[in-house]
Amino acid sequence: MSDFNRGYARPVSSDRADMSVDVGLRNFMLGVYNKMALGLVVSAGLAWLTSQYAPVRDMMFSVQDNRIAYTPIGMIVAFAPLAVILFSAFVMKNATPRSSGIVYWLIVSLMGAGMGVLGLVYTGTSIATTFLITATSFGALSLVGYTTKKDLTAFGSFLIMGLWGLIIASVVNMFLQSSMMAFIVSLVGVGIFAGLTAYDTQKLKMQYYQLGGDEAAMGVATNYGALNLYLDFVNLFMLLLRLTGSRR
Repeated sequence: MSDFNRGYARPVSSDRADMSVDVGLRNFMLGVYNKMALGLVVSAGLAWLTSQYAPVRDMMFSVQDNRIAYTPIGMIVAFAPLAVILFSAFVMKNATPRSSGIVYWLIVSLMGAGMGVLGLVYTGTSIATTFLITATSFGALSLVGYTTKKDLTAFGSFLIMGLWGLIIASVVNMFLQSSMMAFIVSLVGVGIFAGLTAYDTQKLKMQYYQLGGDEAAMGVATNYGALNLYLDFVNLFMLLLRLTGSRR
């Protein structure tokens, strides 16, 4: 999920770009981070709405005997982001800044609405604390990916294979309901998305040079880059919350 296909050729190697003196690169990355941050704000607002505003909450979730479950509408919203990502990857072969922007904001909105369940399961203090830990960790990991001169391509490919294994294990545990397996999946997942944060950051800065100033392609890269980092952040946050969060 994290390695969203942008449809570009292999980027230039990391040792060919001097990021310290390129104002254009800094502006490009700042645009990506700003869009990602705004996406997190939108998601947080929608998560609050679906967890705290009773008419919307009851439409999305049901609470019976202290057990929280998705309603049919909630299930659709929860799985819709994956459907949008797969549809976009296979159908949008020649994305434009506008179409890629629509994909980004649609996924951000759907994921935010679905994350309202976190507000019903975990305490507000726990969510806020985990968010701050995630933001700090994400910033440090992204800085590593931005500044390192080591090519992380092979490392990223390994992490993506691990991600698919993580998805399969998560699906299997939906039927097994093993608390130990859930703990292991969350622990391994934190490591995978931590690594993907650094990898996706480096991949973005390499794409900036590979695109050679093409404004349309840069617009697409900004949207998909923000999406990748958004997904890294959100998944890291949710996995850490499972490991350390205090339940209501």
